[in-house]
Order: sequence, then structure tokens, then C-alpha cells
Amino acid sequence: MAYAIARVKKLKRANIAGSAAHTSRQRETPNADPTKQNIRFIGNTDREEKLEDLVLAKIGQYEQKRKIRTDAVYCVEILLTASPSYFRPLDPTAAGYYEEERLADWLSATQQWLEKEYGDRVNSSTQASGAYLNGNSSSVGDCALHTAEGNRIVRAELHLDEVTPHIHAYFVPLDENGQLRCNHFFDGRQKMRDFQESYFAAVQHLGLERGIRGSVAKHQDIKDFYRIVEEGKDLNSELTIAQMRAKAADRDRAVQSKSSMERTAKRLVKENETLRQRIKELEAQKDQLQQQVKQLSDLPLEDVAWHLGLNQDNSSYRCWKGGEHIIYINGSYWSHLAPDTQKTGNVAANSQKTSASPGAITGTGAVALVKHINGCNFREAIAWLNDRFGDEGMQRAVTHYARQQAQMVIQEQEAPQFVPPVPDKSNWHLVHDYLTKKRRLPTELVQELYQRGLVYADDQENAVFLLRNLNGETKGAFLQGTRAEDNTLEEDNTFTGYATGFTGYAIGTKRSDGWFYLQWGGQPTDEIQKVVLLKSPLDVLSYAMLEVERHRGLPGGVPQQRIMYMTVDSPRSLPVELLQDIPEVICAYDNNAAGDEMAGAVSELLPQATRVKPQAQNWHEELLALLRWQQREREYQQQRQKQQRQRERESELEL
Repeated sequence: MAYAIARVKKLKRANIAGSAAHTSRQRETPNADPTKQNIRFIGNTDREEKLEDLVLAKIGQYEQKRKIRTDAVYCVEILLTASPSYFRPLDPTAAGYYEEERLADWLSATQQWLEKEYGDRVNSSTQASGAYLNGNSSSVGDCALHTAEGNRIVRAELHLDEVTPHIHAYFVPLDENGQLRCNHFFDGRQKMRDFQESYFAAVQHLGLERGIRGSVAKHQDIKDFYRIVEEGKDLNSELTIAQMRAKAADRDRAVQSKSSMERTAKRLVKENETLRQRIKELEAQKDQLQQQVKQLSDLPLEDVAWHLGLNQDNSSYRCWKGGEHIIYINGSYWSHLAPDTQKTGNVAANSQKTSASPGAITGTGAVALVKHINGCNFREAIAWLNDRFGDEGMQRAVTHYARQQAQMVIQEQEAPQFVPPVPDKSNWHLVHDYLTKKRRLPTELVQELYQRGLVYADDQENAVFLLRNLNGETKGAFLQGTRAEDNTLEEDNTFTGYATGFTGYAIGTKRSDGWFYLQWGGQPTDEIQKVVLLKSPLDVLSYAMLEVERHRGLPGGVPQQRIMYMTVDSPRSLPVELLQDIPEVICAYDNNAAGDEMAGAVSELLPQATRVKPQAQNWHEELLALLRWQQREREYQQQRQKQQRQRERESELEL
């Protein structure tokens, strides 16, 4: 029984040169016959050409979306062969001999399989036409050379100088998008099983059998492989004397296997050393984090009490006494329990209590304790702590004190609420004219936004666009100035010239939680399926109107899916948690370098985001171009109708 045999070896960049040196016989191979010639049937025959250069050039043909890791698999060495009993069925033990016709059939089927599976851009007309080889003299006949251009197999060689013919093929694992992804092809037991099944199907017509399926012992698989190749014997058969002689003749291969194991052992030692180094790095990081935690924590109040002249009470470990003071310490909190008629108003003290008595002086942290015991101010307490505990200890105490003060402020002070600019109805007609005449937005749209309170005028004739969170709560406002001597549109959608109005965000705006947005299409209760990101509220309105015009001639006049158009002018204001589950995100920023940069930043946070550019510099100019075209079309149609009526009148006069 003859077996089809297929194995792979993943090569990192550092391993490529060593593998090539062996397969191209650039270094001594003890078990190879130097009188026999190997055949390179894919790739350049130039022996000086480096395999590593071929691999890097192939990867360089495609832009990699992610940086290639230093430990990435750059190349996969594929070993393909068959049992000796296939190549020499009459005498499997005759090392080095093969039947010429069988070899040619196997080579042709194997090359076709390589090109089909891994050479998706290969010119099929250059397949090997068959290698007619003299088995005894090892002379080489014709074998068509296949170039590696466009092929992910950059080199493949037929080895005839060892016991059994076999092929070494070097595959650069680029996926259908040109990305280096070895695990896409050879990751996991199932993918390796599929790989072997595929090769078996390609050579099954030659009478070759499938090897052992589902084997879980990797070392046993390797022994079985060499046993089949070197002995020409079924796995469960007894060895004959002739087969023992064949194994002895190939003893150099066993030496090579031993050398490989030694290299593996050295590699494992190196990996262990790397792991030990990594453990040291993690321990250093742990120490650094512990140091940071220590810096953020306060000084132990027991140490501070001792430096203040207090001693621990034998009857209660939480109480510290000194002079007129009895201080009860519980973590970072302390209470003055000693009766002090001058300072505390005869507050009864009981050192056995577990908490402060009502009316007792209490505090938090080392700074407050020093101020209380020494009767000093904040500056004097800092100087005292620096003298007793050094700069590091003082910094710890001050940091804790500042954090405690901040927490007290947060508890007592409510967060400021945004107050929108006061509307000025007397200026609305000016803002309305700006939006409809200069920005060419439909009057119906502008009026609806005004009635809904989403846009209005302030006392400076600014157009006020309210920014809302996704619950509809107002979180800010964007002000667009409408007054300028020269109303020339710039790339950033503002007007040049001296402008007395303000363009930007209103004071108090929470930019990370407020956006100007509109929804369109589908049903109001439908989930959002598409989000279009734009720079400013005016961009949102211009883009939305272009969408309306595009759908005007379609059935229904509106898209079937629910779409949101929203302002996101910085990655900091991007609502990632909301958008990460949206199927389609469009980055519709200006057609310039700033727009490309913003779209790139969004794509890093949202992989599904795609870039859409206006044909003009911005969406306002795009809208103006469309309106001008529509105006010309209307004038043209009116002219045609006028000419038609004129011809009709002339015809009536002739009659």
C-alpha cells in the first residue's frame, strides 16, 4: 500500500534562510547524492537568488492593514511525497530508484494541485508538461519552468538526490485580500486535516492512499512518515531484512532528525529564556503599579501619630494618646476623643468606643491630623510632613488630601447644566435668509427645524444648532455666524471676510455627549442601520438634502432602512459604543487632507467605517452644483416648451 504524504513547516523570517540553504543544497547534506540533479519547477533558476528576498517581495506587493509582528509566519514550507512503493513498486527498498513514468504523473498532479490551491493568480498555460527522467542515470529531460510572478508559491523544487523523490514548495500565506495570515490556512487540527485531504484528492487517481486520520500523537506521526518513506512498508507489517538494510542505508536521515531535535531543544531553551525575561518584566510592572498605588494612598496615620508625639493605648490598639489628646484611628479616618474644655466643649471620651462620639472633632488623612494636633495651617502642615517623611511621604499625604477635597466638592457641588443661548426671534428672519438663500437649504426644512427648536437665532444673529444626546436631551449648541462682508465659502464651511458673528461651540457644551443629528428613511421605530458622520450641522443639512434629491425618482422616494446623519468633528466625540454595532458607518468628511485624516481616525476605532468624499471640496458646493444643474434643466425644458408653443402658433397661422 502506497501513501500520499503532505506536511507543512511554518517559517518565521529568521528561519527562511536556513530552510532554503538545505533545500537548495547550499550547505552539505550527508544523505544526498551529489551526482543527481534536483529540479526547480517554480521560481527562478538563479541559485544566487535569496528565498527571503522572494518572500518579502511577495508580501510587499500588497499593503498590509496591520503591522506584521516580529514573530509572524512569513512563509510555509510544504513537503509533498509518496511512499517508496509508489515510485518503485517492484523493489521499494532500492533507495534512490524510481520509475520515470510514475514520477512524471505524480509531479504533474502535484504541480497542478499547488497551482490550484495556492497560485490563484498563476498562468495555467505554463504548467509542467512532465519531467522525463532516467531513473538509473538521473539525467533530466524537459520540465517546464513556472515563474513565481503573481503566484503565492514563490519556489518549488523536486528533490531526486535522496532515497525517495519529494517536493519542497515555499508558500507565502497571503489571503484573498493580500494580508499575511498563516492561521487562515494552517491553524488548528481541522485546517490541517483539510489540507491533507485536499492533497490526497489530487493524487488519489494515481493509486495513492490517505494516511492515518485523526492521529493525536505528533511524534508518532513523524516516525510513521519516515517509516513509510524510508521503508516502503505498511505501518502494521513486520520489517524484512531488505527493509532493515534500506533503513540502514538512510541512517544519515536519522542523524539529521537528531540534529533537528537538538535545534528544537535549543529553541525551547531560548524560548524559556524569553519567558523568564518576560516574567521579570511583568514583575517590574507589578512593582511599578504597587508603587503607584502607594503614591496614591495616604501615609499610615499610625506613623503620623507617632511622629506627632502620641503613643498607642495598650487597652485599645486604635487609640493613640499624648498630652490632652486621645485620637481614635480607623484607616484613613480619625476622631479626637479626649475631653478638652477649651477646644471641644467637654466632649466625653471613651477610648473603648469603636467610632467617634457625637460632636467629636473628626477628620480624614494625614494633613488634617497634623493641622489639628499642631494647631497649624495647611502650609505649615506640609512643611512638617516634608521634614518628618521626606518629599515622597509629603507628596503622598498631599495627593490624598487633594483627592479627599475633590470628593467633598463633588458631593456638595452639582454638575453644571448647559444653558442654551437665549433665542432672539427678531433675528430669525436674518438667520432664515442665510440658511435658505446663501446655503440654499429648502425653506420647508429650515422652518421645520425652527419649529422643533433645533435651530434658532441668538442676539448676535448667529444660527444656533442645538446638540442633543441620543435620548434627546440638550447637551450643547453649535453657533454658526451669519454676518460677513465677503461670503466666500472656504474648505472648512465658513465664510471669509470680517465676520461679526461667532462660529464654534457655545460655552458649557458637552462635546462628548451631544451631537446635531437627523434621522430619515424606514419607519421612525426602526433601528438605525446606517450612520453618516459629518463635520458640522450645515454639512449634515447639505448632505441630507443631496440624499433627498438622489431618492426623489426612486419608488417611495425614501430609503427603506433607517439612516442617521450626525456631526462628529473629532475622534473624542465619536460615540463608539453606539456605532460599533451599526452595520454601515459612512465617513462623509470634506474632500481634503483634514477629511482624510478624520476618516482614518474613525476607521481605526470602527473597522466597518468606509470613506465617502464629495466630488467638490465640500457637501455645500456639491449641493450648489446639483441645484445649478437642476436650474439649467428647468430653463432648458421651459425653452423647449416655449419653442413648441411658437411652432404650434405658426402652424395655426399657416392653416
